[in-house]
Amino acid sequence: MDTIFDPLRRIEVALTPEEQVRQDVISWLHGQLGIPLVMMASEYAFQYNGRQYRADIVVFGRDAAPLLLVECKAPGVRIDREVIEQGIRYNRVLNVKYMMFTNGEKMYFCERTGEGPEYRFLPQIPDIKI
Repeated sequence: MDTIFDPLRRIEVALTPEEQVRQDVISWLHGQLGIPLVMMASEYAFQYNGRQYRADIVVFGRDAAPLLLVECKAPGVRIDREVIEQGIRYNRVLNVKYMMFTNGEKMYFCERTGEGPEYRFLPQIPDIKI
């Protein structure tokens, strides 16, 4: 089985199509947007309603609070309502301002517009200040 190094977990992981997308996003966030690796976590574990979940990537602000949630899917998997609802569900716990959804082919960005579960889609990733 092929593997790829995850710089956030600092381990070799199985190279699945979704994992390749996750690693590409980590590289993009770090290389293109300048987000330090130490401000990101992959496979970020948390509990919701007594169940364990894992967010693909979480970017933290300077205050160590989650700022951006990234959900990755394999190429060819549609970013549909179910995927968006997964992010919204995760955000009930993580309470991030921004969400990103990608399958490596398309990227969608959302911003929480208030204290409740109201979001708006953005044309591009916002200028995230870390």
